[in-house]
Amino acid sequence: MNNRVFVITGAAGSGKTTVRDYLHDQYKMARVITHTTRAPRAYERDGVDYYFEDDKSFFDNHFLESVHYAGHYYGSSYEGLENAWEKSPFATIVLDTAGAITYKEKLGDKAVIIFLQVGDTEELQRRMQGRGDNADMVAKRVNSKEYNRDLQMPYELEGKAYKVINHDWQQTRAQIDQIVEKYRNEPAG
Repeated sequence: MNNRVFVITGAAGSGKTTVRDYLHDQYKMARVITHTTRAPRAYERDGVDYYFEDDKSFFDNHFLESVHYAGHYYGSSYEGLENAWEKSPFATIVLDTAGAITYKEKLGDKAVIIFLQVGDTEELQRRMQGRGDNADMVAKRVNSKEYNRDLQMPYELEGKAYKVINHDWQQTRAQIDQIVEKYRNEPAG
């Protein structure tokens, strides 16, 4: 079996974390742990939720992609990906579409991109509020250029990513299962 990383991407509220958790639970895919310079929240653990870094140690890693957001650095590294592949030949990570494009460019066929789309922005807003995001934050996010960018599959991923419409969890799960089975059944090499 060849190493693969299943990259889950799409707009906020499209179900990325749900799909990532399903891949982890159903197929025992290792999560790629990402790095951040922000302080851990009370329930977060280093090496489990994130690799918590300082402004110096963050740059000791070899990043596939990284961003500076809200005063902190975030990124996913080759080291984090290799750590995941040591646990399982299949790994999974949630990224924005810019990160998904970078993964596809740098990893080629090793990156399996799954773009989740809901289509109805009101449904996305309801999902964000339903998971506990406050109304002001949801409004700010919905008006951000990143949110609007992630509503549609970027042209850089056309023909290189699987598009899954996530309206009904049973149908979504069946589509995800079909995608995974394609790679589970490929010859090693």
